[in-house]
Amino acid sequence: MRTNPRKFNVPIASERIPWCDTGIFLNERPSFTLDPIFHSGAYYVQEASSMFVEQAFRQIEHSKNRIVLDLCAAPGGKSTHLLSLLDSSDLLVANEVIRSRVSVLDENIRKWGHQNVVVCSNDPADFSDLDGMFDVMLVDAPCSGEGLFRRDASAIQQWSVDNTNLCSTRQRRILADVWPALKNGGYLIYSTCTFNPAENEENLKWLAENNEVESIRIPLQENWGVEEIETDGMFGYRFLPHKVKGEGFFLTLIRKKDGSDSYPISKKMKSRFENMPKQFAEIRNWLSTSDSGFFAKSEFLIAFPESKIPVLNALSEQLRVISFGLPVAQFKKNDLLPEHTFALSVDRNPDVFESIELDLRDALLFQKKDEIRISSTTKGWLLVKYQGVPLGFVKNLGNRANNYFPKEWRIRMTLPELPEPWYRL
Repeated sequence: MRTNPRKFNVPIASERIPWCDTGIFLNERPSFTLDPIFHSGAYYVQEASSMFVEQAFRQIEHSKNRIVLDLCAAPGGKSTHLLSLLDSSDLLVANEVIRSRVSVLDENIRKWGHQNVVVCSNDPADFSDLDGMFDVMLVDAPCSGEGLFRRDASAIQQWSVDNTNLCSTRQRRILADVWPALKNGGYLIYSTCTFNPAENEENLKWLAENNEVESIRIPLQENWGVEEIETDGMFGYRFLPHKVKGEGFFLTLIRKKDGSDSYPISKKMKSRFENMPKQFAEIRNWLSTSDSGFFAKSEFLIAFPESKIPVLNALSEQLRVISFGLPVAQFKKNDLLPEHTFALSVDRNPDVFESIELDLRDALLFQKKDEIRISSTTKGWLLVKYQGVPLGFVKNLGNRANNYFPKEWRIRMTLPELPEPWYRL
């Protein structure tokens, strides 16, 4: 699993994943459903090998105001990882072409708590007109899944030579479609969870034969067990399950050396989004950031980095944008109701709402959207926490507290006798 560094520190005694600063191994799988901070974006349960994306990203020349695309983003593991690696001046565009998977991507990003993100649902071909838009692209391509054989018997049953060939063809189509949107000098991180050379090394060779590229080497530690492979001057990194503590995986980092230098973004373009009504100006104090613009969308006030508004307008002209920024509050006439996603935000001003700590059972009852008793004498909106991690809002009426946990995210299982959380052992 990988922790959210803005919410939760890595437990000191944990076994670390060597290629990820916030990644740890657990000795056994606990019930994450019965851990309140899991539902609040304090950590993400993710396969260890795929966290190697961090090492690739660290080889990219650092600059501010980067626009980064995660093309095949659901369910959100690599997107949330990228959000932790990016600066606040950067923008992440998290895309998922399969509509049925977009909601879980959006949920996981909301829980992670950042506002410098846009979620969209588009085919790779839809990005081809965004010529030179992105500084970095991550393409975790759909593949034949050979790297999952050890843990997933169904992956073996679904494998066939025809499917590997189909995957290779589809991967090349995806890369060809999005390649124009990567700017000259931009970086492509390409990965799969398979071993098949047709989907990995041969795709690298094909990309180099048809474009001006530079292969970027990633420094390795010998004790990691990761293999560096070279094909005609192109370097890739292969994770074999009997050599690493993780599943099968492949990754490469490439720098583009042709194409457009940048996408022409007009700051004079008419915004597609309505500005926040002036009577709600107080909400600016709810965030600890200074570079946030505010929009009104359907009765919700949304914060988004002011400097990235022209980019958002340009993306909205070409793409099907599902969500953007941070929903801070809902407004009804002149009343403001703080949003659950605002409670989970890493940019929330801690001085705006009084907070109270819950024990484990009450925290889970809150996330089941059941009634809980609040000991505070303060009436109105209260932020509830568990182990110091914000969980959401209640409205204390004195004789009872209304629970504002989102109905669609609630825990549905019956609560058993509760174990101690893994991070307190």
